[in-house]
Order: sequence, then structure tokens, then C-alpha cells
Amino acid sequence: MRSVTLRFQAMTLKKPFHFELIHTSKKSRARVGRIHTPHGIIDTPNFVGVGTNATMKAVDSALAHDVGLQLMFCNTYHLMLQPGTQTIKEAGGLHKFMNRTTPIITDSGGFQVFSLAYGTVKDELKSRGQKTANNAVLNISEDGVLFRSYRDGAKVLLTPETSVAAQKDLGADIIIPFDELPPYHISAQKLKNSLDRTHRWEKRSLDAHLANPQNQAMYAVIHGGIDPEMRKESAEFLTNLPFDGFAIGGSLGKTKEQMIEMLTLLMPRIPTEAPNHLLGIADLASLEPCITLGVDTFDSSHPTRCARHGLLFTTQGDVKILNSSNRTDFGPIDPQCSCSVCSRYSRAYLHHLFKAKEVTGHILATIHNLHFMVQLMANYRQRILNDEI
Repeated sequence: MRSVTLRFQAMTLKKPFHFELIHTSKKSRARVGRIHTPHGIIDTPNFVGVGTNATMKAVDSALAHDVGLQLMFCNTYHLMLQPGTQTIKEAGGLHKFMNRTTPIITDSGGFQVFSLAYGTVKDELKSRGQKTANNAVLNISEDGVLFRSYRDGAKVLLTPETSVAAQKDLGADIIIPFDELPPYHISAQKLKNSLDRTHRWEKRSLDAHLANPQNQAMYAVIHGGIDPEMRKESAEFLTNLPFDGFAIGGSLGKTKEQMIEMLTLLMPRIPTEAPNHLLGIADLASLEPCITLGVDTFDSSHPTRCARHGLLFTTQGDVKILNSSNRTDFGPIDPQCSCSVCSRYSRAYLHHLFKAKEVTGHILATIHNLHFMVQLMANYRQRILNDEI
């Protein structure tokens, strides 16, 4: 009886946000855990859906909840510009505004702002280099980034402090410090300068957060591109600060092989008692090798974007629903799938909806792909518990 009482007392002393490690595989660094937040538990490893404008495209919060999506990523940059974080604060925070009862993570806004300056990740990986025609970013300084709103052209200064203040208005469970996203095509000296400034910005972000925690957790973002020494330096600097978790950001390489090589060296440097997150990666081919290296959570718009383009995930491989072979296929998208779409509708019906350009097709395809991702991650967790991967 005494041991039960002591265990209960220890549990009640834990912070609203904490990580619980359940099992580490005997075959790799893969692990199963639970991230405890004020709005519920996130089982790890797990997929994080992207709801840029406080909604996932083609599905609302209720549908996302029914599918079993435990964590959603919303974008501070877009929400700052529309409807404004003050409006969301007046609504009672992001959870009430979008009617989501389960955990939310927000980014700092830095990714979108620096994409305006340097181009998107897609641009850089296609070797297009830095943008020259976009005048949205007016100035990058030690203070922060001055840019023009894409909505009305108004000047906006985004700093570590204003980014954190915006995320306080939003009230997400997990927030991200302000950081710089340098492109893949950058000299070693410029990458080092960017890394040093990012560290200063992240420290300022952390100080602003700790002055008003609001039961939120803050993840550091480890940078350094694919340079092993800079990744090591970033990990050492940030893990010595009182962050609640660690995200892996910046350029992750031009190929999947470069990313895996970088993560192989980096992951042992991230504390195992804290949760970690790989920013912007959740394609099916990358998941298992990253999970075996110990990555906990992954965010990406890839599954929902694929759904809207008619590419549906199945246990037998991807299905292009617009292919003519599906016109008279009256079976489900995936016979092994238990989602509401596969139990109610046929491939032929979805083929018809996409051919007719009906929005319902996008909705049903998105529900299916999200369900596939939720089940895929549940299967990975079971395989880790079984020491199979």
C-alpha cells in the first residue's frame, strides 16, 4: 500500500507536460513513449497532421479527432496575418477557436518567413537556389526579420519575443522558438553565422517563454544543415538549456540518404528522457529508418496533399484513384482498412468523385489517408514493443 501511495505522489508532482518512456527496442534505438500534455496524451512514435490555418485541408477538427489524430501542427505565421493571434486569444485560444480538444503544436513562423527569402524546401532541393524576385522580406537583422504581409503589404517585424508572444496568444501545448532556416545551397561560413544567430534567437525565445510558461512546453530546434560538427555544436548548446523537447530542423539534406546519415550521428546526442520531433518529414519511405534511429514524432502535409491529388495509401501500395482501372472497381480502397470510407464507399465511387471534381472526393480521400497514417504508426509502436524493428 505504501509503494502505491508513493507512486501516486510521484505522479502528481510531474509537470502538466512530461515524457514517459515505455520501451526501447532491443534491435535499434526505436522507442515507444507517451507525451503527456494539458490536452491529452500523444503516443510515440506518431504522425502529426498539418493544419496550417487552424484546420487540416478538407477535414475539420471533429473528423480529425474521429480518425484518431493525436497531435496537429498549426502555423503561427499564417495565423498572425489572418485572423490575427489577438482574435484567437479573445476566442479563448486555438483549441476553442477551432474546437479541438486534443494537443496542438505551433511553429515560430520562421519557416514561412525564411521561405519567402530563400525559397521553399522544394525549390532548394531542385537546386533552384535563393529567391531573387521576392521582395516580401525587407531585412534580416540580429533583432529579427522585417517582412511584408502577403495579405495587405503591411510591414511586420517578427522577433523571438513577438513570435513567442503570438504563440502565447494561440495557447498551443507545444511551441517552437524563433529560428533561421538557411537554404541547402549556402557556404560553410554563412551556415555557421546563421547557426550562431539561431542559437541566440532560441535562447531569447526560451527566456520569453519561461517568463510566462502558461503550461506550454517549448521544443528547441537543432540546426546545422548536414554538417556533422555544426549539428554536434547545436545539440550541445541547446541540450544545456531547459527546453522540454528537441526538434530537428534546418536543411535535412538533398537526399533521404543524406538525412539518414545526419540523423544517425545526431540522434545519440539528444537526451533520451525528452521527446523529439523531426520537422517536415513524414513520407512513407522515410518513416521506418527514422523511427529506428529514435525519432518520436513527424509532421508533414504529404498524406493530405497526396489525398487531394488522388493518391491513396494502402497496405498493398499506393493507389491512383483516377486510373481507369478503378472506374468499375466496386471494392474498398483497401480491403484491410477499417476507416469509415473503406467501410462505406468503393474505389469506383471515389474515382467518379475525382473525375467529376467533387470536393467530397477530397474529403473522403483525406480521411482515408489520415486513418492509414494513424494505423501505420500504431503498427510501428507494436513492432517496437515486440522488438521487431
